[in-house]
Amino acid sequence: MRCEEVAALLPELVDTNTRHLSVERHVETCLRCQAELARYRKLLRAMQQLRLHTLEPAPGLIAETLTALAVEGERRAARSALSGRRLAYAGAIGGTAVAAGAATAAVLIARSRTRRLKLAS
Repeated sequence: MRCEEVAALLPELVDTNTRHLSVERHVETCLRCQAELARYRKLLRAMQQLRLHTLEPAPGLIAETLTALAVEGERRAARSALSGRRLAYAGAIGGTAVAAGAATAAVLIARSRTRRLKLAS
């Protein structure tokens, strides 16, 4: 077997304790693959130790984190409310402009009709 083929099988060999005779024979004679196998075993041991090790947060860290989250949430809510107000103001201004335009058009149409009627009589 070649080192590239063995390298693909080493994690399975270490993690599941399966036996591959051809891989084992190659590793016995290849220093490169022996080193790679040792690295995998070391990594697996470190990961197993992490399972047993728990970290306790520093005193007050949870309260500080929750406070920071609450402050950020309030800040975003205020910003969202401001942008909602801006949108409402823009809609009101736009609606007013459309209404004014429609009223102006109605007045102009009414004047043109009255002029036509006066000219016709």
